[in-house]
Amino acid sequence: MGSSQGSTLSSNVAGLVDGSSARKEISYLDSMPVYVKELIAGGAAGAFAKTAVAPLERIKILLQTRTGGFHSLGVFQSLKKLLKHEGVKGFYKGNGASVIRIVPYAALHFMAYEQYRCLILNNYYALGSGPLIDLLAGAAAGGTAVLCTYPLDLARTKLAYQVVDSYGMKSNHAQPAYNGLRDVLRSVYKEGGMRALYRGVGPTLTGILPYAGLKFYIYEELKRHVPEEHQKSIVMRLSCGALAGLFGQTFTYPLDVVRRQMQVENLQPSVHGNVRYRNTLEGLTVIVHNQGWRQLFAGLSINYMKIVPSVAIGFTAYDMMKFWLQIPPRSKTRAISAA
Repeated sequence: MGSSQGSTLSSNVAGLVDGSSARKEISYLDSMPVYVKELIAGGAAGAFAKTAVAPLERIKILLQTRTGGFHSLGVFQSLKKLLKHEGVKGFYKGNGASVIRIVPYAALHFMAYEQYRCLILNNYYALGSGPLIDLLAGAAAGGTAVLCTYPLDLARTKLAYQVVDSYGMKSNHAQPAYNGLRDVLRSVYKEGGMRALYRGVGPTLTGILPYAGLKFYIYEELKRHVPEEHQKSIVMRLSCGALAGLFGQTFTYPLDVVRRQMQVENLQPSVHGNVRYRNTLEGLTVIVHNQGWRQLFAGLSINYMKIVPSVAIGFTAYDMMKFWLQIPPRSKTRAISAA
């Protein structure tokens, strides 16, 4: 018995010495393509960040779409009213659809950005390797991610737009009540097919192309002015990312308002005129004429409030996932992709 225990112990020690179990895990991660690791890391980071700011996202949508009882309230009063009538669950209405959308969206966005950047660097030498590459790659990645996940964003908006009857709103028409993500997608498709599922994608693309491009451009441009000894600082990355998000969002926010109103226009009460926007420019013009130019920035303050923690959590989670998945540094990733 002693000999068997001794042999078992010796084999365990040998396994620890040669690191066979550790090598199995490392070899498994090493065999995984870099783009798959980027998909996993980006998706996880997006889910964590989106859930953390879900209450602010719900309020922003209610303010953007001029939901009765909310458009005249501030951020904190809206949060209190939502908590009173719907409880804590009300903060997360539509968050399930939001997370289901953001996981593939964030995953595709990060991965596509790296792939597009590598493609441009390897094939369009005249463009150089400066921030212009980040602008182009970021814009292309944002458009790709939007086209692949837009129906989920449409469903998220319709779910978040719904409010319970206890608010005392008076409506001259019956609003459709959705019971979840699948019900929204099924109902919208039944009403207008694939075209209905992509209602509002025009202003979305018009907004995401410059926003995604500017976000990466500003982020990389800011990092260029950071001393070398602080380049790997998490605080530095979070600060640059937050500033990039703030500037990019401010420039493109009116397009986001048009998108939201187009997504819920069939749910709008008749007091809003029930206007259907044919395109982005018409939406901007009608909103300014009927609702005032301030409506183009409705919910922007809350967007500022949510974008800083969202970027912070997103970057932190992404860095943790990259470390756990052993994703090589960015320069090495490009070299591996090119190889």
